[in-house]
Amino acid sequence: MARVVLHKELFDYDSERRRTFPVICGVDEAGRGPLAGDVYAAAVILSDGVLIDYLNDSKKISESRREKLYDEIISRADAYCVATASVQEIDELNILGATMLAMRRAVEGLGKVPDLALVDGNRLPELPCKAECVIKGDATSASIAAASVLAKVSRDRYMKEIAVKYPQYCFEQHKGYGTKLHCEMLKKYGPSEVHRRTFLRKILGEDND
Repeated sequence: MARVVLHKELFDYDSERRRTFPVICGVDEAGRGPLAGDVYAAAVILSDGVLIDYLNDSKKISESRREKLYDEIISRADAYCVATASVQEIDELNILGATMLAMRRAVEGLGKVPDLALVDGNRLPELPCKAECVIKGDATSASIAAASVLAKVSRDRYMKEIAVKYPQYCFEQHKGYGTKLHCEMLKKYGPSEVHRRTFLRKILGEDND
């Protein structure tokens, strides 16, 4: 029989918060660090009593497992939304501002207003509900962990799609992060329209705009 892994402490954390706030959503982002591509955020509402095997911080789960969890999360969530902020918004607002914007869009896209939003990290976006930061939230709250999986899988799929349009940058290998290969390709071909120009100044020179 296959071994099942359930990180029950994440679900217990959410159950405890629901004693005060019956409807909570978890909020997390993916893609703050890369040199290219939109930043993604997700918001997820899970019902009390819903348990999802293997759910954990998305960084601790294999890509194949994340893909399977993605399907299970969207089928079992009360509500979910994945949202983005564009490369242009990242360059205009800075990455923090764009991340907060994507998070707000994700919560607003749920179709219902939660009693409480649990947001991974130490910064809160402006939201239409009460919100709290949870440091290392994707390893603390099941709702945040679910949001981290949806955001990560959605962004990885997006990077694979733009890799087809811009094959010279090998996005499918590094997902836009500043790897040695990516930096070499940037110096060889220059930036594309999906690169974050404000992230490239040290690589291509301070006069890049």
